[in-house]
Amino acid sequence: MMQQFAKWIACLILILPFTLSAQQAETTPEVGDTISQQIPGTDVNFKMAYVPGGAYTMGSPADEAGRDEDEGPQFEVKVEPFYMGVFEVTYDEYNVFRDKELDVPTPEKPDWDAAAVARPSPPYEDPTFGMGKEGFPAASMTQFAALQYCKWLSEKTGVFYRLPSEAEWEFACRAGKTGPYYFDEDASSVEEHAWYYDNSNEKYHKVGAKLPNPYGLYDMLGNVSEWTLDEYEADSYTTMSTEMSGEVNPWIKPTKLLPRTVRGGSWDDDVNEQRCSCRIPSSRKWKERDPQIPKSFWWNTDSPFVGFRIIRPYHQPSKEEQAAFWEMVLGG
Repeated sequence: MMQQFAKWIACLILILPFTLSAQQAETTPEVGDTISQQIPGTDVNFKMAYVPGGAYTMGSPADEAGRDEDEGPQFEVKVEPFYMGVFEVTYDEYNVFRDKELDVPTPEKPDWDAAAVARPSPPYEDPTFGMGKEGFPAASMTQFAALQYCKWLSEKTGVFYRLPSEAEWEFACRAGKTGPYYFDEDASSVEEHAWYYDNSNEKYHKVGAKLPNPYGLYDMLGNVSEWTLDEYEADSYTTMSTEMSGEVNPWIKPTKLLPRTVRGGSWDDDVNEQRCSCRIPSSRKWKERDPQIPKSFWWNTDSPFVGFRIIRPYHQPSKEEQAAFWEMVLGG
């Protein structure tokens, strides 16, 4: 019992403030400042934008058009600063993880053992459904697979990456705005910012083709929905506003396989699902055509509209804190 309690405390610490290193203390980035990360041993790189953290009102007001009951009650949340992927994770990035032959040792890590990495099993069918690979968002993976990618990337680069919590994701999406969208109080400009059901031609598109939000993040709404850390509970805001009141970056820690929460709407969703506060639970139907017993831990046969985006906490956790986090979300 005490051992389990210690794990939970360690994971709570993981998303709370850390002591700044000397390097971090030198200069605080500005909102939207970007950094680049190359995946070692490849020419694949990705950009991340600085999200300042702070307090905001999470959820939507009762009179917001298109609102669902699980978006309330509204409550104040505080999140720590982090870097977030400027784009959704693309197939260019994900395939380095997926394909053992691309995951090579480097001068910095000459003993890197690609065979020891937990990586996706072969999918039942093409997870792209012919919609595109290079420059397109990776899709159809489970939350487990997205988390394993984050763990692999953390070990590969020596920098801690993970999925955002719902609170972090919504903070980044809103970018200081309080309305349904980060661009307007209504959906009049949605065509300029999001690929959704009415303009997507029933497929996802290359990342970054629409306008970014004020934090410099592209496709936060539309294209593919994005996995978050949280287990989905319809009344989680009641839990977070009472039992977790005062916590920095509260999140609903997983206790069961389904459902988990995705955010941002997708190319297959209508305009209401493109709102910053919209929450979507994962479903067993996303594996409906998977004939395997048991069904794949890595792939969903029926969710080509779900991908993910990663964050890099500004205050990096210790190796021990990272290990406790992976133990919690992946079992090791």
